[in-house]
This record gives sequence, structure tokens and C-alpha cells, in this order.
Amino acid sequence: MAIRGLYAIADMATLSARGISLRAYAEDLRAAGVMLVQYRDKDADDEVALYRAEEIGAVFDGSGATLIVNDRIDVMLLAGWDGVHVGQEDMAAADARVIAGDGRVIGVSTHTMQQVWEAEQGVADYVAIGPVFVTSSKADAAEPVGLDGVRQARERTSKPLVAIGGITRTNAASVIAAGADSVAVISGLLSRGEPVQKVARDFLDILR
Repeated sequence: MAIRGLYAIADMATLSARGISLRAYAEDLRAAGVMLVQYRDKDADDEVALYRAEEIGAVFDGSGATLIVNDRIDVMLLAGWDGVHVGQEDMAAADARVIAGDGRVIGVSTHTMQQVWEAEQGVADYVAIGPVFVTSSKADAAEPVGLDGVRQARERTSKPLVAIGGITRTNAASVIAAGADSVAVISGLLSRGEPVQKVARDFLDILR
């Protein structure tokens, strides 16, 4: 399960605010060739979250894509997905590992170099650093770390490094050049007036 290139996030709050169907979004990602997808849904109850995860899973069935659920490890297990991503205020990565077992991917969010170092010492399979730039996708986002933050994080971890926050087609290459293995994108995939499939393909071309 390679953590590299485009890491597309299906964030229900963002999709709903823009009137975009989750299934249509997932279908566009698959058609573009996206192979790494996270489903993030902080507000849905367990039944709805599981239904949505299964809907995404059905779209990507047979594609070989890696599917990761944000925070909700129960949904990940019931949907039969590949892994879970936890934040600093969510379940600890070590606890997620105990529940998920060794066959699942565990990702962890970090916002400081101390957190990156702790993640390097822990059980997570990959480390996410951010926000790199100012982002509108998360109301309580930490201060941006910038490209220097990505470089510093790269020095502190040997694990796959995912950069997130304010990443667009314009700046994605610079984030990879700074040391990230992958860029996680939410709003950057939802460029007004352009199909998601086209924008996703642009990202994939840039990140090759």
C-alpha cells in the first residue's frame, strides 16, 4: 500500500457545502486513476458513516486503491477498508493499532516537530504534517508550517510523509520537492468550473 502522490480526501462537510454528491465525487476520483483516498465525516452517525464508506468502497471495488477512514476505526473495520487516520485529539495511534491489528494502515496527523518525532517513534505507518499553507477546509486548523516545516518534518521521520493544508496544483510540486511523499487534498480538488476528474488528473500528472 504505497503512500505517495495524490491523497484525495472525501470530506463530507466540504462536499455538502458545495452540493457535490459523495458517489459522484468518488466516481470521478476512480475515473481519474486516484489510488489513495480518505473518507472524513465528523458529523454523521455510525449508520450513515458506514453507509457512505460502503458506497465509496463499491465505487473503488477492484481498483486496488488504498481506502482510509478518518478517525472512525469501527467504520473502517465494518466496511473492510485498508486503514484509519487519527488526529492529535482522536484515538491514540497505539490504541488504533491494537484494535486494527498489523494488517491495516495507521496514519497520524502532526502539527509540530515534537509530534513528528513522537510519530516516528510510534506505530503509525505514515506521518501527516500540516497545515502546510493556509486552509479553509478545517475551521480549527493549526498555524501553517510552510515548506520549511515540511523539510524539517522530513528530517525527523523515515516514514512516508503526507503534507496537507492549502495544497493546490500550483504549489503541489514544491511540497514534494520539500520532502513530502504525498499531498493530501480537499478543496484543491474542487476548483469551481472544472470537473473533479480533470483536476485530479492534473494533480496526478504533476506528482508523477
